[in-house]
Amino acid sequence: MRSIRTLTLALLPLLAASPAFAQDTTDTGSAAGKRFAVVGSYTHLDPKSDVAPGLKADGGGAPTISASWYATDNLAVELWGAADKFNHRVRADGVGKIGTVEQQPVALSGQWHFGQPGSVFRPFVGLGYYESNFSNEDISQGGPHVGLRNAKGAIGTVGLDMNINETWFARTDVRYMHSRPEMRVAGAGTGQDLKLDPWVVGIGLGARF
Repeated sequence: MRSIRTLTLALLPLLAASPAFAQDTTDTGSAAGKRFAVVGSYTHLDPKSDVAPGLKADGGGAPTISASWYATDNLAVELWGAADKFNHRVRADGVGKIGTVEQQPVALSGQWHFGQPGSVFRPFVGLGYYESNFSNEDISQGGPHVGLRNAKGAIGTVGLDMNINETWFARTDVRYMHSRPEMRVAGAGTGQDLKLDPWVVGIGLGARF
């Protein structure tokens, strides 16, 4: 249910803007042949409700940036990452806030962009590999330091570009990361993985070259 709500919220800005393009829904100029694109976004990363029995982590926002190389007008390779760290508040049942932790993901994905380069709306899908570094863990509660191993694994993307002209476009995207970092206490592994598995929603502006 939360994933459906997340996707709906991500698409709202484009749905609201679409009447302005009602007179021209087929072509915004020739973007064909442009092989590079950069996108700056504001992104919200939201972990699962229960990352471990009795333990929760709140979502956080951060700016992200991506750079894409288009092998063809439809096939692209994207390097995406957080320009700053996502901050998460950690809460325990019956206790409330017990600390904070930060993470900064980076991902490399292959993407398929549907339709023609000049179409107003161009949906796309992607699949790739990511790694997320955790830092500034402050959840020890006076005991031994509690930390997290870097998370790594598959990342999936569903997005929509709204072309403004042959250079500029607006983007909204939803990403899912399979994230199971191991909890460490005093530098030693515990064998317990946190099931973060976050949904990542971004809204941004891009340019093609």
